[in-house]
Amino acid sequence: MVPLSMRVCSLASLLAVMGVFLGQANVHAETLTEAKDLFRTGEYAKCVEVAAQEIEGGRTFVDWYVLKTESELTLGRYADAAQTIDDAKKVSPTNLRLLWLERDVRRFNGQSNQAKEVLAQLGAQLERTSGIYRDLETSLVIGKFFLEIGADAKRIRIDLFKPIQQRAPGLPNAYIAAAELALSKNDYALAAEDFQLALKVDEDNPRVLFGLAQAFEPSDSEKAEEYLQKTLEINPKYIPGLLMIAESHLSAERYDETEKLLAKALEINPHHPSAWAIRAVLAHLANDTAREKECREKALAHWKDNPEVDYLIGKHLARKYRFAEAAAAQRRALQFDSNYLPAKMELSNDLLRLGKEEQGWKLAEEVFDADNYNVVAHNLSTLQEHVAKFRTIESDGFIVRMDAEEAAIYGDRVLQLLREAKSVLCKKYDVELNEPIAIEIFPKQQDFAIRTFGLPGGAGFLGVCFGNVITMNSPASQTDNPTNWEAVLWHEFCHVVTLNKTHNKMPRWLSEGISVYEEIQRDPSWGQSISPAYREMILGDDLTPVSELSGAFLRPPSSKHLMFAYYESSLVVEFLVDEFGIEAVRSILDELGKGLQINDAIARHAAPLDAIDAGFQQFIQDRAQAFAPEADFGAEDLPQPRITELQAWLKEHPNSYPGLQMYAAALIREQKFTEALEPIEKLQQLAPDYAGDGSPLPMKAQILKELGETQQELAVLEQLAKLRADAIDAYRRLAELHAEAGQWQSVVVNAKRIRAVNPLIQEPYLLLAKAGEQMDEGEVAIEGLSTLAVLHPYDPADVHFRLAQRLHETQQNEKALRHVLLALEEAPRYRAALKLLLELTEHDSPLPDRPSPAKDDSQ
Repeated sequence: MVPLSMRVCSLASLLAVMGVFLGQANVHAETLTEAKDLFRTGEYAKCVEVAAQEIEGGRTFVDWYVLKTESELTLGRYADAAQTIDDAKKVSPTNLRLLWLERDVRRFNGQSNQAKEVLAQLGAQLERTSGIYRDLETSLVIGKFFLEIGADAKRIRIDLFKPIQQRAPGLPNAYIAAAELALSKNDYALAAEDFQLALKVDEDNPRVLFGLAQAFEPSDSEKAEEYLQKTLEINPKYIPGLLMIAESHLSAERYDETEKLLAKALEINPHHPSAWAIRAVLAHLANDTAREKECREKALAHWKDNPEVDYLIGKHLARKYRFAEAAAAQRRALQFDSNYLPAKMELSNDLLRLGKEEQGWKLAEEVFDADNYNVVAHNLSTLQEHVAKFRTIESDGFIVRMDAEEAAIYGDRVLQLLREAKSVLCKKYDVELNEPIAIEIFPKQQDFAIRTFGLPGGAGFLGVCFGNVITMNSPASQTDNPTNWEAVLWHEFCHVVTLNKTHNKMPRWLSEGISVYEEIQRDPSWGQSISPAYREMILGDDLTPVSELSGAFLRPPSSKHLMFAYYESSLVVEFLVDEFGIEAVRSILDELGKGLQINDAIARHAAPLDAIDAGFQQFIQDRAQAFAPEADFGAEDLPQPRITELQAWLKEHPNSYPGLQMYAAALIREQKFTEALEPIEKLQQLAPDYAGDGSPLPMKAQILKELGETQQELAVLEQLAKLRADAIDAYRRLAELHAEAGQWQSVVVNAKRIRAVNPLIQEPYLLLAKAGEQMDEGEVAIEGLSTLAVLHPYDPADVHFRLAQRLHETQQNEKALRHVLLALEEAPRYRAALKLLLELTEHDSPLPDRPSPAKDDSQ
């Protein structure tokens, strides 16, 4: 065991143990440098030979033993590494660098207890030699030792690693140590900063370049890939780099490519635990239980209680949405080492995604208590405080958690839509939901990201489904370009259905494709439709084969490419339904749930994948060709956006879609509205049902409004509203025009459309209230007025009184009494409210449990 003094040592004692930094003697520097270059470039076996020759020749300098041992460990020659360490200790039995290295050597030789004893020896050696001079590399080892035994990571970084950087700015390992510490705590920005400092003094160090790839991976995949490629250019046998690419293929469901990279890594080290762990994941995904067990056993063959093996297996299973299996793997890791915080943190996330909030939050708190530098644990700890203030509403197997004020405004609508989705989609896909479905709606995008991903970011995500748990951004988090939240909720609940049907065993493209497809089935204005940009991508080089579609979601070149992946996936589902029927899609999902691979499932219930690829390519290209077939979408040689130049240019290019758009916009800017109708009409002729970016419909509606052509404007707005799920300005104008015409049912339709985009404003509820009153439909009026009442209306007394009237008319007298009292609380002399109060109390109706309005003695 490590001495207690080592576990709780103060900063002062730590610095005393470090002593004063001294440089090393430069013994045989040239030969040693050459040997280190062999290691750096992946010539590990040659490095072993050179080091062995030097040691046999009497070069017993510790660095030779360290280099030889590290090379042998890299190659998986664990027994040889143990012999090297034993030989080294005969020369330098108390060297701290050797003791630190021996810890890993013992572990990989199945001697975990001896590894703990070595760690204790290292601690005892530090106690005995407190205050003596230390070289810089040894001082870095001391810092790592204190991290291992649970010292404050932030203090190690600031008070140990940073001073070494300042004293020896040319020592790359000082920056690497600090960077890897930050990386282990998910502090990617700080890690990148230190790795870049290391790069300045050692630009060809694979360890530094790979660290930069890891640091940039969450935020800038292009830059991460660039650093990763540089890593492997210098050292093609750099196993962590090979495994990082393998993991990328694994995420994209390119399993054959994953296996090729793993085989390459295992050629270098046949026993590498991480490579075998990933092979176990591949076997699990292939539903090969025996192979999975075999791979896991090989991963643990040498270090038998290595918690990283099951941690890695669980991490990748979680990325595949196998959260129950992932949680089981993390529990196995914690059986090996109950203090292994990465596994505990992953288990916390898995439990939260499984809907086991109490256990999940508790584990996150434990990690944060043990390590307050862990960024994910810190974020979750902070988030828990916010979520604790949420309101929980439950109904029909749904548990909805959301901001209390928002729950009062549109919580009922959330439940109403969920009930409808459950009724429609569960029946369609033959699914029975046996467990509660949790929906968490976050008014702050950062809170949504932390709950979903553990870290801020994910700005492109509106919602995420984990199976029986949905996390969503509230409309409050969307300011400039609000999205139809009802479409998002429908989309995410469809994931609940398909993930339950397949037991989370489905490729991402199919999961997303079905959800987008079902959006359009519910409402044609939801989902996605063809656009000029998509047409160009389909007919160009951006179409992804069905067999590779999941990869299109992993590292899309742009947000446009990501959205196109959703669109293409939905068309694959449409193609399957049209060609083979919804029964075939249900059967494919059933087969996936049994563990069959997607290609085999499609072949069994639809057609072989090559036929699917060919058929779908024709299907989607026909769709693209049918969109504005006469239009020219090329943007080359467009003139300046000036009326005269565009007029002349369009005579030679009469069907130029971007040219006509520019011309119409230029005329509108000059308020030449009648003239602008001509290019707009031409745009409509070319693409009659297009309502996306650059659509002529909003421009035409604006012109017709300016010209006073109300009926024509109304027709254009109705067309736009049927095609766009977020055209809130069109909905507002439609509501206004229908109200003027006394068409109150149409006012209700557009009020609900506005609410579906932004339920947090008063406008849709004012419209519902007025329409309900005009039509004498009490429930409609009550819906509008009751929501207005919690939105801090300008005249609360009027709203509460009108609501009380409607409630009284529908025999809801107890609620009516409450609201008439609220009206009188705001305006004690409100005569109509007093009269209603008398009507409500003349039959001795019980008063609600609330304070009576203050008595006005003057009345």
